[in-house]
Amino acid sequence: MNFSKKLIAVLALLPGLALANEASFPLDKAPERSSLASLQNGAKLFVNYCLNCHSASAMRYNRLRDIGLSEDQIKNNLLFTSDKVGDLMKVSMQPKDAKAWFGAVPPDLSVIARAKASNAGTGADWLYTYLRTFYKDDTRPTGWNNLVFPNVGMPHVLWELQGVRAAKFVEEKDPHEEGKTVHKFAGFEQVKPGKLSTLDYDYAVADLVSYLDWMSEPVQNQRKRLGVWVLLYLGIFLVIAWRLNASYWKDVK
Repeated sequence: MNFSKKLIAVLALLPGLALANEASFPLDKAPERSSLASLQNGAKLFVNYCLNCHSASAMRYNRLRDIGLSEDQIKNNLLFTSDKVGDLMKVSMQPKDAKAWFGAVPPDLSVIARAKASNAGTGADWLYTYLRTFYKDDTRPTGWNNLVFPNVGMPHVLWELQGVRAAKFVEEKDPHEEGKTVHKFAGFEQVKPGKLSTLDYDYAVADLVSYLDWMSEPVQNQRKRLGVWVLLYLGIFLVIAWRLNASYWKDVK
């Protein structure tokens, strides 16, 4: 087998390996929370907890008017001191500093909800599960680990809201290979309570994920509304075309 054939064979395996990695931990279905109040709460959580390290360089602050916020509300509640309403959502942290602190530069979150979609679930499902499966792990540099993204370099930035949890694992027999055991997740143990109850934290994460999903395509609601009118137009046109066709061919035997 020459080099080009080997390369094609390796590339053919990559999608399957990526999907297997995504499906290593089952994803929870992200709740549908697309109301303006939910999106506004998600925007507040994003600015307060995510925008310190992650940029959203394809989004401007003034675009938040699309989710019902006035310019004054954006200025007074969501802008840092030096930012302006028309600015892009960028961070001041330098990439070299981020790499030194976290081991990698935090990704831009402009389209993260679309980038994380796979056969295992939507990008919103991935984010919703990811933000709810952090646990304390003193072996990691940040002190945190994650079930969806094992050995992630990101710390649990929402820990004050969720509290501190430890993950419980058990050793079980490997059903595929005799004599071996597998490390299996067996639930969480709450070590320290957070500011929010479990239910309220899940709602907060759902709002944040809804905002990230909206940010990946701000015109999606307009696109869906326009799609309904397009389908109605096509339906009416189909009826007209059908009757015209019948009228045209009625005398043809």
